[in-house]
Amino acid sequence: MGIVACRRCTKAFRMGTKVCDRCGHKLRSRHPMSLQTVWAFWLMGLICYIPANTYPMLRTQTLFQVDESTIIAGAVEIAHHGSYGIAAIILFASVVIPLAKFWAVAYLAVSVKNPTRVSNQRRQLLYEVVEYIGRWSMIDIFVVAILSALVQLNTLATINPGMASIFFALSVIFTMLSAQAFDSRLIWDVQAKSGGSDAA
Repeated sequence: MGIVACRRCTKAFRMGTKVCDRCGHKLRSRHPMSLQTVWAFWLMGLICYIPANTYPMLRTQTLFQVDESTIIAGAVEIAHHGSYGIAAIILFASVVIPLAKFWAVAYLAVSVKNPTRVSNQRRQLLYEVVEYIGRWSMIDIFVVAILSALVQLNTLATINPGMASIFFALSVIFTMLSAQAFDSRLIWDVQAKSGGSDAA
């Protein structure tokens, strides 16, 4: 449409205007380093996700023993006690959703540079889903924090967060930043430049 909006105060200007006359912010139609930022945060999130699944998430200390369990081991232990629903929720929230987010963000970043048969509308929907579920990704950390606060019975029993909780939180933060750094308008730029119709 030949206009560009200020990212700080949202005032619209003609394309080619360099500086916002309201707040003085530099005007840019597209972030020049958008995809590089996406990949940088994505890679950091993936690096943190590995120790998040190898180090213990919870450290349970009782009068006679100390148990440390990873996310998957904890879910398996819960399943052995018959709580299959809770175990499934833990695995889904801690393993399936993070891996799906990694795949979705990587696919979106690759798709704006390479031809794809997936329509722009579906890719936009995928981006919106990733953005929406990002706010729920910290549920594991909330559970660990609540357990650690409630189960503090001195020498009888205590539950403390393990090293994995830090890496998991960092992984979630980096993947959220990666998704937010992705400029969804890049999905539509390919079609606009080619002047063709949207792919099926």
